[in-house]
Amino acid sequence: MPSVCLYFQVHQPCRLRRYSFFDVGHLHDYEDEAENRRILDRVSLKCYLPANALLLELIDRHEGKFRVAFSLSGVAIDQLERHRPDVLESFRRLAATGCVEFLNETDCHSLAFLFSPQEFRAQVLRHGKRIHTLFGQKGRTFRHTELIYSNDLAEVVEKLGYGTILAEGTEKILGRRTPNQVYRPMGCRKMKILLRNYRLSDDVAFRFSDRNWAEYPLTAAKYGHWLHRIKREEAMINLFMDYETFGEHQWPETGIFDFLRALPGEILRHPDFRFETPAEAAEGHEAVGEIDCPSFISWADEERDTTAWLGNAMQRDATWALYGMESAVRRQKDEGILKTWRMLQTSDHFYYMCTKWFSDGDVHRYFNPFESPYEAYINYMNILDDLSQSIKKKPKGESA
Repeated sequence: MPSVCLYFQVHQPCRLRRYSFFDVGHLHDYEDEAENRRILDRVSLKCYLPANALLLELIDRHEGKFRVAFSLSGVAIDQLERHRPDVLESFRRLAATGCVEFLNETDCHSLAFLFSPQEFRAQVLRHGKRIHTLFGQKGRTFRHTELIYSNDLAEVVEKLGYGTILAEGTEKILGRRTPNQVYRPMGCRKMKILLRNYRLSDDVAFRFSDRNWAEYPLTAAKYGHWLHRIKREEAMINLFMDYETFGEHQWPETGIFDFLRALPGEILRHPDFRFETPAEAAEGHEAVGEIDCPSFISWADEERDTTAWLGNAMQRDATWALYGMESAVRRQKDEGILKTWRMLQTSDHFYYMCTKWFSDGDVHRYFNPFESPYEAYINYMNILDDLSQSIKKKPKGESA
């Protein structure tokens, strides 16, 4: 019978201040620290603290049979360390149970793999060290920014020592096969890939409070019944979603916490079902086939590709300008400049420039602090211009 793998992504970007052409050359502070703090406090109180407390309660209630996984972006960790150490401590309490796996990713929640192998490797190694320091875990599972994935990525990640990688269970790579199995990435010798069941995941993440949805209201009993109907020979049900689903995207009054509180019991009601972390799932199940993914996929939007970040000329111009600065940034040997350049790599900055219009366009608007993609682009390029000027004016090796 299938095992259930619950994985939650925790990420908060560093939002940029409004930065005009007239600020270039004069103002070198790019982050909107007040807005970042305001949103972090809100999400901490609505999601992170109550959800972590609930998971701790559920792990204890089910005597360790309930198991989950998290990935905390380095950008989120930075903000939690500065402003909400109580949230980090609540994650440490979860780690101490032995029932929670913490995954590795790019430290800056970036698209570095698509532009700079050197920078990608540096960020992955840095993130792995931070997770080990915070939670005492050596990363065994890797998830890339927004589940962006390809054959080439899998090969590089395996060489970095990971045994498991996550990806979107899209028909682009599955064809008629099920996402509810463990597979092996093409070109890899030992590493296994777990694929997100996007229909079941999005039933919770996006459709839970939709009163126009045919299955509304979604109860834990109904959802557990859906899982129990999955074929006996299928190995895994991978439910991957943003952690902010609980309390932030789906508000408490929707009943989302009641759903989460009851879900483990409903799933474990079937004697053949169990929860596993990604690393446990990969170690406990043989790969039944190979996944070939020559082009990049992701978990974003209907297209499930990289067009949410690189789909228009503004986004491509901004990313090429950013990564085109890499050599100049590294020649400076200045930690402050390097940190700023990496902060500007966070994928959200390019997501805000997205001009696509589709069924989940409302999702794009919900997360966008700018009035339009064009405003986001102009703001970002002004900041890049100022950073570039600062690098040119500063002698190499001089501290900022």
